[in-house]
Amino acid sequence: MYVPPHFAVTDPPRLIGLMQAASFAQLVTVADGEPFVSHLPLLWQDDGSSHGRLIGHMARANPQWRHFGSGLNALAVFAGPHAYISPSWYESAAQVPTWNYAAVHAYGAPRIVEEPHAVLEILRKLVGTYEGAFEKPWRMDGLPEGHAERMSKAIVAFEMPIARLEGKWKLGQNKSAADRVGTAVALERLGGEDNLAIAALTRDTL
Repeated sequence: MYVPPHFAVTDPPRLIGLMQAASFAQLVTVADGEPFVSHLPLLWQDDGSSHGRLIGHMARANPQWRHFGSGLNALAVFAGPHAYISPSWYESAAQVPTWNYAAVHAYGAPRIVEEPHAVLEILRKLVGTYEGAFEKPWRMDGLPEGHAERMSKAIVAFEMPIARLEGKWKLGQNKSAADRVGTAVALERLGGEDNLAIAALTRDTL
């Protein structure tokens, strides 16, 4: 990823926070010289290493898992909030439109998880994460006996130890403070989840 120094974020808690908040990611591998992408949830896990690991699963019918044995790094792209930025919001003259955003790229070599208990544990962690906010969360334990085990044969679970992380928070750090304030105010007036999130991140740069 092209990351000019003024947009670079290397603080692990911020990078991990975005991966957790925007966990529906794009997993990119290369096979026979061609990129292949799957869109799927990836959960960050603290495994005691420098960057942690990601866990997830995909349909066994998806050929991407067959790329995992190559030893080559895969790329997981986590796209955070983003917003169009109008030059009319700046105090400075002779400006042009742009797009501000936050994103994290995680690199690592995925490994297939085959042990049945470990596969079910990955599924439980995924379910627990996304059901946890509900008033009456659904639980795998409510399935008929043996059903989860049978269904799990149709998927491939995997883990991806993270070898390298890149973070880019493009928030107008190359603009004046007045221009960034103008951007934040305009986005707050527009409203909407992404606009408000970029406005808040922009104010953090002041």
